[in-house]
Order: sequence, then C-alpha cells, then structure tokens
Amino acid sequence: MTKIDGFDYHRIPVDGDIALNVATGGAGAPIVLLHGFPQTHLIWRHVAADLAADHQVIVPDLRGYGASDKPADLDGQTYSKRRMAQDVVNLARALGHDRFALAGHDRGGLVAFRAGLDHPEAVTHLAPIDMLPTADMWEVMNGVAGVIGFHLYLMAQPPGLPERLIGAAPEAFFGYFLDAWTRDPAAIPADVRAAYLSASREAVTSIVADYRASAGVDREHDLADRAAGRRLRMPVTVLQQDWSSVVPYDGVALWGAWAADLEHQTITTGHFVAEEDPGLVAGALRALLERG
Repeated sequence: MTKIDGFDYHRIPVDGDIALNVATGGAGAPIVLLHGFPQTHLIWRHVAADLAADHQVIVPDLRGYGASDKPADLDGQTYSKRRMAQDVVNLARALGHDRFALAGHDRGGLVAFRAGLDHPEAVTHLAPIDMLPTADMWEVMNGVAGVIGFHLYLMAQPPGLPERLIGAAPEAFFGYFLDAWTRDPAAIPADVRAAYLSASREAVTSIVADYRASAGVDREHDLADRAAGRRLRMPVTVLQQDWSSVVPYDGVALWGAWAADLEHQTITTGHFVAEEDPGLVAGALRALLERG
C-alpha cells in the first residue's frame, strides 16, 4: 500500500526546488496531518479518511521522508524543525489556506510544535501526539532512562558513522521500532510495513539529518523560546503515552509550560496511535477543532 484510498496526490514545491509528496482529500476547514519515524503519510490513512467527511485533509510526507524530496544537509539547518515547519505553512498556502489546524505524530509533532510557535497567525489548533518538545525531551533522557531513546544518541553523532551503521542493516534498524513501539501488530499490516521499510531504506541520510538537527539547532530554538517566554497561543490537545515508569516526567506540567489552553490525554495504545486506535485520534481532533 503506497496511497490513501480516495485521496488525490500532488508534488508541491515548498522551498525553492524542494517539493513534498502530498495527499489531499475532502472539503471544508483544512487540517494538516504530519507523520513521524520511521513512517510516511500512510500512518494517517484511517484518520484522514474519517476527517475528510467534513474537512479538507492535507497529508504530506515530511521533507526527507517517503516520496518527498531529500535535500543534502550542508549546513546543519536543512532539517531544522523551523525549516520543516515553514514547509508546512508554504504547503498550506499553495493549496489556498492561510490558516489551518495541525496535528503531528512523533517527528511530525516536533514540526507541528515549531510551526505553532513560529506561525501562530497560521496555525489555528494544534495536536502534538506522543512526543515532547526537543529541549524537554533531552532534559528527561537522564541516566538509564536514555536507553529507551538510544537511536536519538546514535543519530546525533557527526555525519558518517550513523549513516554507515544504519545503512548496513536498515530493515533491522527501522523494523525494530515498528515492532517495539506497537502493542497491536495487526495495526500495521504487511503491505504497509513493507512500504515504511522501503521508504526508510531509501532515506537513511535524510532521516539521520532530521534527528541530528534535534541535538543541535532544534534544541537551541526551543531553549531560546523558553527563555523569551514564548508560548503556544492556539488551543492545544496532546495525546501521550504514560512513559513515567521508564522516563520519569510530568507530561501535563511540561506541556502546560508551553500551552495555556491545553487538553492532555493519556493514551493506552502503543506509540503508533493513529493506526492502533484511529477512532480515538479522529475524535480527539474533532473535539480540538470545536475549541477556540
């Protein structure tokens, strides 16, 4: 499976000659859905079909992932979440929308969070799913708690070694996370799993660059915003697993520091909640869109 049934597909330039692979469906108020690692826009296939009943649903592959362009990272900025958030704003504008709701899972959640901070005039509602802002993430990954995020440390290393190690066994590396982070294996059927592994195998360099940015420029941007007291202005709904037994932190407190209008919901699925319980996610997004 490489497409969402009933959706149209486009290649839309968002930054010079960089174009994103984008699926669109439905009509109405726009909502953009951003995927995470190690996946593509297909993670949203069920939720997107649900929301398309009364929204225009815009589902891109992030830069560096899936069938979107994968520019070389020559300066450590190409995969900053600031640049990737600008991609999303430019994409929505190309489709005729100056304002839109935005949901992001995992890496897409980091992009969505940055878009909410950098472009409050454009993002009307925000839903980060099962992630923490970059600065907070690094601060809670202390001691043995960091073991669960070993890939974060691996891909933060300077260019060369991470790409070689992952490129030597990409299906083992990426497949590990699809297995370890899923409570219901049936939620990712064989054809979708194969699509994720194939896409990730072809994107090792850009995926590593995305993660490397989180140990550098992304963290710097978050720390600067925290010091300046910048907060998310729009209604925010966070869906998050309870990681407290492995990585001790207070999700409500961490997110409350960034968002005044916050709904925080603990989920009981695995990490890939949009596939394991799409009804829960679609319902949470609909409830979010009714606020504010």
